[in-house]
Amino acid sequence: MNQLRVLVAPDKFKGSLTAAEVADALAEGITLCRGAVDVPRDGVRVQTLPLADGGDGSVAAAIRAGFTPLPTVVTGPDGQPATSTIAFSETTAVVEVAAVSGLAMLGGRRDATGSTSHGVGDAILTALNAGASRIIIALGGSASTDGGAGMLSALGLRFVTHDGRSMIPTGGSLAEVDHIDVAGLMPLQNVEIVAACDVRNPLLGVDGAASVFAPQKGADEDEVAVLERNLTHLVELLSAAGFSDAENLAGVSGAGSAGGIGFALALLGGDLVSGADLFLDLLDYDTMVSASDLIVTGEGSLDAQTSQGKLIAAVARRAHGRPVIAVAGRSELSHDEAECLGIREVHTLAAMTNIDTRSDAALSRELLRRIGTRIFEDAS
Repeated sequence: MNQLRVLVAPDKFKGSLTAAEVADALAEGITLCRGAVDVPRDGVRVQTLPLADGGDGSVAAAIRAGFTPLPTVVTGPDGQPATSTIAFSETTAVVEVAAVSGLAMLGGRRDATGSTSHGVGDAILTALNAGASRIIIALGGSASTDGGAGMLSALGLRFVTHDGRSMIPTGGSLAEVDHIDVAGLMPLQNVEIVAACDVRNPLLGVDGAASVFAPQKGADEDEVAVLERNLTHLVELLSAAGFSDAENLAGVSGAGSAGGIGFALALLGGDLVSGADLFLDLLDYDTMVSASDLIVTGEGSLDAQTSQGKLIAAVARRAHGRPVIAVAGRSELSHDEAECLGIREVHTLAAMTNIDTRSDAALSRELLRRIGTRIFEDAS
């Protein structure tokens, strides 16, 4: 028979396996006969493309696709130095908020009012010093709700208190700022800044960064109210400092992403775009699809949000007529809903075991291998 060309392009299974681990397990199942001795199949060729959509894992996906890892030291969300990595290729850099100012960096703690986005600015400076003229910021997984003020501070804005002191603001301390000095802002006119986000929330209001996302970062009701007031104060300060479009930008779709970092990036001239399509372009997904007969994708959970700009929906939409099979930890989609997304069939780990695989990486890998084998047998 003709060789079956399979592209395995999944996202991570959050809390269990990275996108690369998911891809490798599925590929092993597709290409090997499981038994006493593993025998490679001659009738199949598999390419793996671990994906990301702007959340954690974005830098790893870029590096796996050929970008160079570039170590950097940043100010972590708790204000302490932290070692991280950005991805670099030619003049494009990928900065992952989760890895430089992320909630996971707090070791299980949550501090929506006290965390800073300063590390994002540090990482941008590393990219600029390396010669980047295009910087992609993956906005998922942030710890802060400071409207990007910490990031702006790292890039040269000076936040001045009533008694004339300079400070690195957090969401909880923005009320102490009397005015902003913009004289030292790093010139970014010749730099393309692209922010990958999968939320559409504005900076302020009932749908804004404080109201919607700060509780997930540990804020109680009173702290949410403080953060809302302080973010409003930040917009006023920036308007007074010469950013005449600050109020309008606070209301754009995605401004509230990453605790308001989206707003600050828009203020600097950055574009807020769909993380799913951006990363598919960055990782050259369409070229790999053109050399494939079958697409196998997946993520930890498929649900009603999958169709709302999520990565798997974009993978299926851009399959160019190739059949798409999705693999997930669990799925709430009906067969008809999956078909509407362009997904021919869905395999889940939950259908194969009663154990919660999110806490068992080894079991998840083994079940993915079995699913890979089933996919090959069904396609043969």
